[in-house]
Order: sequence, then structure tokens, then C-alpha cells
Amino acid sequence: MDAKELIKFLEFNNWWDYLVIVYLISFSIQLFYYLFVFSKLAFFKRPEIDENQKLAPVSVIICAKNERDNLLEYLPMYLSQDYPQFEVIVVNDNSVDDSDDVLKAFSLQFKNLKIVTIPDTDRFFRSKKLALTLGIKAAQYDNLLLTDADCKPSSTQWIKYMSRYQKDKKIILGFGGYERKSGLLNKLIRFETFYTALQYLSFALDKIPYMGVGRNLAYQSDLFFNNKGFATHMHILSGDDDLFVNEVANNQNTQVVIHPDAFTISNPKMGYKAWFRQKKRHYSTGAHYKLKHKIMLGLLQVSQFIFIGLFLLLVIKLRPVYLIVGVFMMRYIVQMLIFKFSANKIGGKDLIILSPVFELFFMIFNPILVISNQINKRNKWN
Repeated sequence: MDAKELIKFLEFNNWWDYLVIVYLISFSIQLFYYLFVFSKLAFFKRPEIDENQKLAPVSVIICAKNERDNLLEYLPMYLSQDYPQFEVIVVNDNSVDDSDDVLKAFSLQFKNLKIVTIPDTDRFFRSKKLALTLGIKAAQYDNLLLTDADCKPSSTQWIKYMSRYQKDKKIILGFGGYERKSGLLNKLIRFETFYTALQYLSFALDKIPYMGVGRNLAYQSDLFFNNKGFATHMHILSGDDDLFVNEVANNQNTQVVIHPDAFTISNPKMGYKAWFRQKKRHYSTGAHYKLKHKIMLGLLQVSQFIFIGLFLLLVIKLRPVYLIVGVFMMRYIVQMLIFKFSANKIGGKDLIILSPVFELFFMIFNPILVISNQINKRNKWN
């Protein structure tokens, strides 16, 4: 764009000029998020570990519903952690498979395993929040560490990393990833997990915590009981992790732990239908976040949609396209760099090259989830 064309553009002779301005504004918003927020994770430096810090006892809580195979494979990894004093509480929520037999067999071998069983009765409202509440009430220790039955710890040091509270901290946010396997669905699941973690971990590092994931989350029991547990959102199917953190986390009481030995790894869904149901459940909670968090996340999503949508429109209609393409390329270069450095922290390097395609997919897919949730609401957690 030469000087004459720039002057002509600045005169706002037609509505295309205004669309270019909107395009540039959306670009600026996107650039702000990547350079000033997401860079917190990309360039995160792990603090030095105080080896002299006293290791407080920990209660690991796992809710399980028909998880026989996962319990057989993963539960010994939790029960054999390299940690001086801990218990593992498994809440067996009315499983109809052989979970009960598996747990009883493990309890004979591991004395630090505690089993809480929810009976088959209509008196109980079926939700993971109930199961988790009963597990927390059964906990012997104040430091709680939560994960899911289909997850495994990345190392025997998992508890050690996920229970080192800094001064005055009450919540520890960790990363829960998915096993790398072949196929497009696996890549979609891992990219969505990577991108979600980039957001909630970066904002938490920027002193704006708004969610955590139940696959790898720690907090202290007094925080739970002083907040009356999940009372304010017990009627919502999901939210035992993100809604609770959204309600109680602040810029003073939350810390982030990012270390390869502190991750959990889950088995991803193997079918699109099962994955779609899972994502519907997860997306049902966003509307209940605090207003400031909804604005914060909404601005990111809307600016992304406008930026990409206007690029596709303007690059076809306007000549020359140097400004349009140049701005577009600048945004994606910054994005790829942030993705690359963040993947060094939490994994997912194989996803970077296809991330523009995945980003476009989720721009279309996520609104479909929201609409689907409005049409059909579920009332069971598993």
C-alpha cells in the first residue's frame, strides 16, 4: 500500500474502510492476548524447589463410576507414589461393573487405600459433585489432591510436586494432558486440551485465575468447607473443577505447577460421539463464570472470529492486499511462536503445524456445542 492509497484509505470513503479498521482492532486484541497473557506460560520459569520444605500429608481423591479397567491399570500408580504420608480415597459411585471387587483386592495390598461407596438408591442426586463431596468429607488430611479414574500420574513424584504450597496459597492448578495416539480425533482432543491449558494457566500466572481441571487439581479442605462446597452450583451437572475454582480462586490464593513430573495423562475418547458428549458437558459451565471472566474469554473468542472472518472477506474483495495479508501473517507468526514455547512446557509439539486448521475447526465446533447444550440438557455425570 503506497502513500496515496494509505491517504485514500484514511479518508473512509466507503464501508470497506471501516471493515479494515475493525479487522485491525481485532488484530490488536489478539496480539495483546498472545504477547501479554499467553506469553506467561510460554516463557514460564519454574521456581526453585525448597528441598527443606516440610511435606504435609495429602489425601488423593478419585471418583470412579464403572472404571474397572482403569482402576486396575492406574490405581497402583497412585498408591505407589514416592511421598512420605498420603492416602488415596476412591469414591465408587454405584458402579455396576467389577469396580468394587477390584478396590477390595487393592485394599488388601495397600493400607493407604480408602474406599467410599455410594449405594444404589433414589435418595441421591446423581452427580460427580456428590461423589467428590463424600470423598472430601472422608479425607483424613487437609491437603486435597484431585484426579480422575481414567488418568495416570506422569511420575512417582506427582504428589510431591502437586502438594508444595507456596506461602498463603490455597489452590494449585496443574496440567492434565491426553495420551498421544494415531488419528485425527486424538489430535483434535489434544489440541483443544493444549489451547484450554494455555488460557487458564496463562491467566492464572497473570494473577487472574478462572478455572482448573479436575484431572489435576489441588486445594485445601478449609477452602472447600468455608465455601460450603459446591452448594451454589450443585444443580449444574459439571463444574466440580472449573466452577469451584472460578468461585473461590483469586489473585492471592492460587499458584500454578508446571513440570513434566507433575502432569496427569488421560486416555482420550476413541469415538466422535463419546467425545461430543464429553465436550457438551464441559461447555455447560461457561455461562456460570463470573462476569469479568466471561468478558475476558468472550473478547478473545469474538476477536478471533472477527479477525479470521474479515481476513477471508477482505482478502477476496480488496486490492491490493498487502496490509490485510501482512497483518494476518504477523498474528500467526506470533501465535506459532507462543504455541511452540508453550508446547515446550506442557507438550504438544506435533500439533503446532496444524494448529491454524484446528483453530478454524473449533471456531465452528464450539458454537455448535453451545447450541446443542441449550436444546438437550443431561442430568447424569457419567
